[in-house]
Amino acid sequence: MPPPLPIQVNAVQAMCRQVFGFRLAMIAVAAPAALLNASPGLGVRLVGAAVVVTFMGSYVLFRDWERFGPLLLRHPTLLLADTMFGALLLISAGPDTTLAYVSVCTPLLAGIVYGWRGAAFFASLQGLILLLVHATLGPGEDVAESLLLPGLCVITGAVGSTLRNLLLRFGTATEALAATRARLAVAEAVNAERAELARELHDSVAKTLHGVALAADALSRTAASPAPDPATLRAQADLVARAARRAAAESRDLLTDLRRASREGEPSRPDPAAQPRGRAARVDLAAELKARAADLETRSPLRTTCEPPPSPLLLPHPEAHHILTIVTEALENTARHAQATQVRIRAATDGGDTLRITVEDDGRGLPEGLRVPSLRHRGHFGLLGMTERAGFLGARLHLGPGEHGRGTRVRLEVPLPTGKEHG
Repeated sequence: MPPPLPIQVNAVQAMCRQVFGFRLAMIAVAAPAALLNASPGLGVRLVGAAVVVTFMGSYVLFRDWERFGPLLLRHPTLLLADTMFGALLLISAGPDTTLAYVSVCTPLLAGIVYGWRGAAFFASLQGLILLLVHATLGPGEDVAESLLLPGLCVITGAVGSTLRNLLLRFGTATEALAATRARLAVAEAVNAERAELARELHDSVAKTLHGVALAADALSRTAASPAPDPATLRAQADLVARAARRAAAESRDLLTDLRRASREGEPSRPDPAAQPRGRAARVDLAAELKARAADLETRSPLRTTCEPPPSPLLLPHPEAHHILTIVTEALENTARHAQATQVRIRAATDGGDTLRITVEDDGRGLPEGLRVPSLRHRGHFGLLGMTERAGFLGARLHLGPGEHGRGTRVRLEVPLPTGKEHG
């Protein structure tokens, strides 16, 4: 039989304590009658010793079952000795006293602790003792009355054994449920890590590799022209080399994060809410927004404007990372898919507790019938990553048409963390 689970152990302890508490009360009530009915001299001493042994044994097990209960579990002879002392008290006090009900507790306790075999043995033994006491001290009693307590011993033994079986089944079911929950937690963690890795790959390496491909295509077309310009070839080759180095650096950073997470046993980019909000890891959001707008304008024909908050806004690095990645994804979508001529970034704080960032272009707008649940199936992994990052921030992300029904507007509403700082 497998070792009992903690929940089984706790339940057994509680029930055994109740049994010994009842025994204590019955022994205390019946002890005076047993001492009064005992023969003077040796009889009184034997009965007194039996009272002390049974009372103190029950008290010790009632008070410190965690310490002394395992002894009773390993040595059934201790319960047998207790039964013999109880029989001595029962003979001295008589079968009509409350001490007779102590005998009912023994099969119940045996069923809980030892199972049906122990319950059957002690129920038979206790019933035989009761029958002998009734036959010896009360020969004129009714047969039905004489059989009442032995019958109760059989019933309580069956009850104790049934309770034990129920506890074992409940403990097994609890163990299976805990194992299932553990497996589900592991699967959920793996899926979350895969989703995070997919977002990071899409938002960094995949975009850079796409830029490498475009630059390489341009280089190929230039080289295939009848009279290629050497300066143009050098510039395009330099662009390919820089983009490739950037992709390698992003891959290296991502692998470094993954290996660090593997050593520390943590996700590569944990939930921002779980990150420490110290002053050492803060990002000037206004400066970063300006930098991303300037970078887009230098590598695309889009006319880019940026309206940052009126004052520097310092945010913890995890929150800033998600916000800036959402903004960068919106800008990249505009440059690659919107067929726009201009894009505008606006950021402002509302009452000091909400940050609103809007990225709006004058392009062709979002595809018809686009819904967030269908993003994965339609291949819009960038938009899916934006919505997931907004969920990490506890923010609201709105995707819709721009002013006058033209273009696309991406609006992010972020509750500012308690530790925000304004420069």
